[in-house]
Amino acid sequence: MMTLGRGTVSTQTKSILQWVSGVRVASQWAAALILVLLFGAAHAFAQSDPLPAWNEGANKTAILDFVKRVTSEGSADFVAPADRIAVFDNDGTLWAEKPVPFELFFAFDEVKRMAPDHPEWKDTEPYKSVLANDQSGILATGMKGIGEIVAVTHTGMSTEAFAKIVTDWFATAKHPERGKPYFELVYQPQLELLAYLRANGFRTFIVSGGGVEFMRVFAEKIYGIPPEQVIGSSGVVKYEIGADGKPILFKEPKIEFVDDGPGKPVGINRFIGRRPIMAVGNSDGDREMLEYTTAGSGPRLAVYIHHDDATREYAYDRQDKLAKLDKGWDEAVAEGWRVVSMKDDWREIFPVSK
Repeated sequence: MMTLGRGTVSTQTKSILQWVSGVRVASQWAAALILVLLFGAAHAFAQSDPLPAWNEGANKTAILDFVKRVTSEGSADFVAPADRIAVFDNDGTLWAEKPVPFELFFAFDEVKRMAPDHPEWKDTEPYKSVLANDQSGILATGMKGIGEIVAVTHTGMSTEAFAKIVTDWFATAKHPERGKPYFELVYQPQLELLAYLRANGFRTFIVSGGGVEFMRVFAEKIYGIPPEQVIGSSGVVKYEIGADGKPILFKEPKIEFVDDGPGKPVGINRFIGRRPIMAVGNSDGDREMLEYTTAGSGPRLAVYIHHDDATREYAYDRQDKLAKLDKGWDEAVAEGWRVVSMKDDWREIFPVSK
């Protein structure tokens, strides 16, 4: 059972607990997700330290100081609540992303589920490698092969049908290396940070290269970030009248928007309409988002998560093929952005369950 930690639970958390106790949860997955979210909030606010999973040090101090400065009325750095916007990448920033982003594991599992209706796949790449659990073979097909897998598993259905498929997958799927449900591989320090920011009047957004409709299925349950505050890559969606005569949104196999690299500031402008004052990422794909955030006037905070803990998580960055942190690292050093070491700055990485 997941514990909420010691200390006095806030009135807000008590209200949430009372609400949950009165709700008939539809599935074990939903129940577990609620507990993970509660653990992130209650574990932080039940103690005088709002970020207990963070080790004391320069990076924790910088975050606490930044929040204090922008929320203290009368401070020269005070920021009105409407402009307290913090944006977070998802894969590798809010939860793990190795050996491949979790959305790809979903796509691989979907190929296997659909395979009986496609006997030709057993001799055709990239499906042949997926069915053989050959990740090197899949990666060898390049972005063309991966794009084909994503198109087959993410389109040709209504948005509601896709959301149900993703929900059903999360109910039973486990990480192939760690043997845990994917929602247990969120980062406890980040759950605390999200809760701490919102408690101080921030609005928190996900700005990720992942599929927007995939992330919207779980973002509110895991992170407390509602669907309208999730920005991601998207395909073309078409309004149609379904077979039952009711209107649907049909997912077509066409790319509409890629929310990665220079696309992230574009997405922020398009869907938020305000420049963030805080941005958190973990790879070169987040570099433009951090640049855009720090280019504004007034107090700004840019944070990179450095994956350097091979024992508790993974160690990668400069030479990684899918989530390289190379140019961004150099820019962080030159610009004074915060680089958070998982090994040194995080007391815990994943939520503790008992």
